[in-house]
Amino acid sequence: MERYAFKDIKDWVNKPRRKPLLLRGARQVGKTWLVEELGKQVFDNFLKIDFEESSGFQSLFDGDLDPKKICSELEIRTGIDIKEKKTLLFFDEVQACPRAIIALRYFYEKMPDLHIVAAGSLLEFVFSEISFPVGRIQTMEIQPMNFSEFLLALGYTKASELCNSPIVEASEATHEFLIEQLRVFWLVGGMPECVNVYVSTKSIKSATEVQDEIIETYQLDFNKYRPRTDISCLKAVFYSVAARVGMQIKYTGLAKDFTIPTIRKAFESIQLARIASKVKAVSSPGLPIEAQASDKKFKSIFLDIGLMNRSIGLEYNEAFVHSNLLAIYKGQLAEQFVGQEFLAQYKKQLYYWAREAKNSNAEIDFLEFREGKFIPVEVKDGPSGKLRSLHLFRKQYNPPFSIVFHSGPLGILKEESIVFLPLYFAGSFAQFGIDLE
Repeated sequence: MERYAFKDIKDWVNKPRRKPLLLRGARQVGKTWLVEELGKQVFDNFLKIDFEESSGFQSLFDGDLDPKKICSELEIRTGIDIKEKKTLLFFDEVQACPRAIIALRYFYEKMPDLHIVAAGSLLEFVFSEISFPVGRIQTMEIQPMNFSEFLLALGYTKASELCNSPIVEASEATHEFLIEQLRVFWLVGGMPECVNVYVSTKSIKSATEVQDEIIETYQLDFNKYRPRTDISCLKAVFYSVAARVGMQIKYTGLAKDFTIPTIRKAFESIQLARIASKVKAVSSPGLPIEAQASDKKFKSIFLDIGLMNRSIGLEYNEAFVHSNLLAIYKGQLAEQFVGQEFLAQYKKQLYYWAREAKNSNAEIDFLEFREGKFIPVEVKDGPSGKLRSLHLFRKQYNPPFSIVFHSGPLGILKEESIVFLPLYFAGSFAQFGIDLE
């Protein structure tokens, strides 16, 4: 399978001011595969140290963190030569050996010509316990596969290119084809192993079996969150977050019979593990936007739409009885999809607009900042007249244009500057915006 992140990693190899690379992301999003593929394609030698699988290597980092001494010991133990400019050294599951993360600083300072990559999950839990080598490493966030990568894996190269290029109007036949593939993607999701199984078998049922395995793996990981988090509360919050995508998060609604501080810690742990991402509320758009965002009022996006479906118990047959994608699970899958596509491109904080006024609350699903202006983004179906919150935002802030993602074809209401985009163009819009001329 092809991953767009692979190009970014290959670009890192030849950077003149290259630093050790730390790949971050949830478990099983494809970090290890990317590095192994890089080792095969680009380097003469490739040495992978998995600190969970081979815990004996952790002792190399107990004392002196001199990189030449560490490399010498690794050569003796593995029989693989480590040569600067020719070898890729890979520390996998590096969260199991926190001092290996600290050692990256010394590799940068004393062996700058050695290509070294580290990857792991639950890294945020470790960072609070060590002196993180700020300024000495480069980090890269890895997300699940997006819709365009999914199409590419299925062999639909031209369709993939269409969804990974500046937006152009698709023919009616192409539109119908992409909507059907989108329906499948919402069930299979973008976790690489799930996609691989579906590509091989064309069986959604087989893909959901892999999803069950991944969810089980995440829950086994919960034991590693102790003593930070109550495990029973964490399991309840995991499923509640999946079911509440698109809704304002209220801690009391995430779990029963636990205190708010306990629930808050469980939610924060889900965040740290990259299983969910906050979408922060902004009531009055302004720059810098983070300063205007609320820490107390927020929604969330789940890691992957396929895992979300499986967690909430949505039967895959149910998704095929709805002709309108926005009708599936009260429109929450559509908002999850758009948020997930945005995260795959931005890998940064997402925001939404929420106005609280007496008898007149209003909410816009996402708030984008483009070319010096805040752009409202809605995920809705229906004519312009039903977009009450959007019209309120437009009246108050006068954006140059507004975006509405829906299951229909591309369309523009020129007099209102509202652009209706097919859902499958969420990634394209995130990457390229839209040319209205």
